[in-house]
Amino acid sequence: MIIYGVAFLALCTLAGLFIGELLGKLLGVPANVGGVGIAMLLLIFVGSYLHKRGLMSAKSEVGVEFWSAIYIPIVVAMAAQQNVLGALSGGPMAILAGVAAVVLGFAMVPVLDRLGQKKPVAAAAESLNPAQR
Repeated sequence: MIIYGVAFLALCTLAGLFIGELLGKLLGVPANVGGVGIAMLLLIFVGSYLHKRGLMSAKSEVGVEFWSAIYIPIVVAMAAQQNVLGALSGGPMAILAGVAAVVLGFAMVPVLDRLGQKKPVAAAAESLNPAQR
């Protein structure tokens, strides 16, 4: 049922926010540290695990897909707005760290793309058995 997918998303969100609050307390920060990101990672990893084991029905997956399509962009936009306001009030070092993280992220896209592609020769050599090499 679709409602099970929504419940799964809600559980991941609650677990992620709880872990984020716990991380904040452990680090001495009076804030949630990465709770939304942890919730999204839980949604991806646990959802993938359940799907591989056949424990999540197709209708439940539709519920997760629907709400994640709506939920994730809204939460990311809210978090981005909050981070920008914090960075502006935090001074030039916070802004510099944010700009550096974005530039580094953009620079890593081609590197990760190259790492993810197999070379045709390597793929052909892998398909041969040891006697044919």
